[in-house]
Amino acid sequence: MEAIQWIATNIFGVPAILLGFIVLLGLLLQKKSTSQTISGTFKAMIGFLIINAGAGVIVGALTVFEPMWKEVFGLEASSFGNFLGQEAFGVKYGSAVTLAMFIGFIINVLLARFTKFKYIYLTGHMMFWTTTIFAGIIIDAVGDVSFGKLVLFLSIFMGLYWTLQPALVQPFMRKVTGNDNIALGHTSAVVAILAALLGKVLGNKENDSEKIKLPKGLEFLRDSNVITALTMGILFFVGAIILIGKGTPGADELIAQAGDQNFIIYSIIQSLTFAGGIAVVLLGVKMFIGEIVPAFNGIATKLVPGAKPALDCPVVFTFAPNAVILGFLGAFAGALIWLVILGNTVAYVFVPTMIVLFFHGATAGVFGNSTGGVRGALLGGFVTATIVAWGQYITVKFLLDSTIPDTAMWAADSDMFVLGPIVRWIGQLLF
Repeated sequence: MEAIQWIATNIFGVPAILLGFIVLLGLLLQKKSTSQTISGTFKAMIGFLIINAGAGVIVGALTVFEPMWKEVFGLEASSFGNFLGQEAFGVKYGSAVTLAMFIGFIINVLLARFTKFKYIYLTGHMMFWTTTIFAGIIIDAVGDVSFGKLVLFLSIFMGLYWTLQPALVQPFMRKVTGNDNIALGHTSAVVAILAALLGKVLGNKENDSEKIKLPKGLEFLRDSNVITALTMGILFFVGAIILIGKGTPGADELIAQAGDQNFIIYSIIQSLTFAGGIAVVLLGVKMFIGEIVPAFNGIATKLVPGAKPALDCPVVFTFAPNAVILGFLGAFAGALIWLVILGNTVAYVFVPTMIVLFFHGATAGVFGNSTGGVRGALLGGFVTATIVAWGQYITVKFLLDSTIPDTAMWAADSDMFVLGPIVRWIGQLLF
């Protein structure tokens, strides 16, 4: 029993170690060389630890952004910080998330093998974040759940989601790609479907986005890191200007945080820090996903020959590059509108995470264009912003209030916002 307890604590209880063992197993099954096996295992573990480090940087910047805009809107003082947080959550529940992600993938493979849904979900970073968000919702809803129960529920739910989500999108995916070779494996499925349906009803398919020429000056919009830094920089800058002009005790208290540094400069540095934190997280995700996805793929191809790969959303971007930009512009405009509306109605400061808005808005733009041309692409982007804005408010305030609302602000996606209440209801029913 002591040996079992030691293994549970030091292997299953340490997410980075557990992830390393899963990658090691996958690489050994594929008979990779010793060099590839050692390199892949260590890079996966280091990548996971980098994610937690980046999360801490992001939270530091959000602790300035949220109270700043609460003061701008004249809302109550922020309670930001009274929650578990991604770093602590990863330490406590990361092993359950990692194991559920692995077992859920095996369930996805088995369902693809024995049912008509022949899709293998290979977007690893979305597998990780979706499992993390849903784990947080379960913990938030019912308190501390046993390791075994949490892993069992998440494994089954994620396995079903990763199998059925590509299948639901595939009829619309065929319109985009013109064939049936690949599927969309991404948490933008709900906005992709809505964009295609709205484009069909309200758009004009003859006015295809690819018939127009966009200026080269907009090429920077293709870099999500630049977009994040620029957008958050503008929001921090505007917030700082307003606070300096208000002269209220709350504003003065926030300005005092800058010390001897000019508050506007301090605020801009915080925006760049936020963008840097996301870049750090993405680096960590890239490292560990770069190792775990090939390991997963190797297992899947041996068990389900001929299955269609469900891939990350950029696979559709090449089919309508102009729609990518239009979709993001629609999402960006919608985000600014909802930032003001949410702040003045439900007293919530919406954090318009550009990583989410770019990839989801761009995906929705491509799907909207396939049925409704330029108007469909723009509508797809606006629908994305609407779901992300209101979804973030509901998720942060009601679904993840005591666990990881910080993660919901920068890593939660469209499908998570839609499925979140369902996961909470099921969790309360079961546990």
